[in-house]
Amino acid sequence: MSGREEGEVILRPARKEDIPTIVEIVNGYAAQNLMLPRSPREVERTLNSWVVAELGGRVVGCGALSLLSSELAEIRSLAVASDMAGRGIGGKIVRYLVEKAREIGVKRVAALTLQQGFFERLGFRVVDRWALSPKIWSECVYCPKFHHCDEIAVAMEIEDEDVKTTIND
Repeated sequence: MSGREEGEVILRPARKEDIPTIVEIVNGYAAQNLMLPRSPREVERTLNSWVVAELGGRVVGCGALSLLSSELAEIRSLAVASDMAGRGIGGKIVRYLVEKAREIGVKRVAALTLQQGFFERLGFRVVDRWALSPKIWSECVYCPKFHHCDEIAVAMEIEDEDVKTTIND
C-alpha cells in the first residue's frame, strides 16, 4: 500500500527515520497511562506494521496493524501529536489500517481503547474483551494497569462493513 494524500495529511508506511518521532508521540501518551510505551527497538522490529501521518514533512501521527491470526488484526499504538489532536488524523489512520487489513484478507480488526466513541464513529462495535483471541492480550501482562484494566475492546467485521468516512475526532 503506498502513501496517499487526504487534504494536507499524507498517510504512508513508516520508515526507519520515523522511529524517534513514533516513540516520542506514543510515549507521551504512555507517560499519562493512556497506552503502552514503545521502545525504539520494538518499533524497529515491527516497522512494517506501522503507518504514519505526515503534515508538511512532519510526522504528526502513527498507528500499527498487528496481525494476530489469518482472520484477526489489532490496531495498536494509535496516537496523534497532542498539538494536532482534533483534526481527523486519528480517523484517517484507522481507515488506512482497516483498508490494509482488508487488502491482506483479514476479516476482523480489533482495538483496546479508552476512546470508545471514537472507534464507534468509525464503525467499530464494543465486544466482550474475553471473546477476542487470547493473542490480543499478549502485551497486557506488561501493562501497569493489567489488574485493573479500564480499556474497552472494540472490533469491526470488515468483510461486510465499510469504514465510515465522516468523523470528528
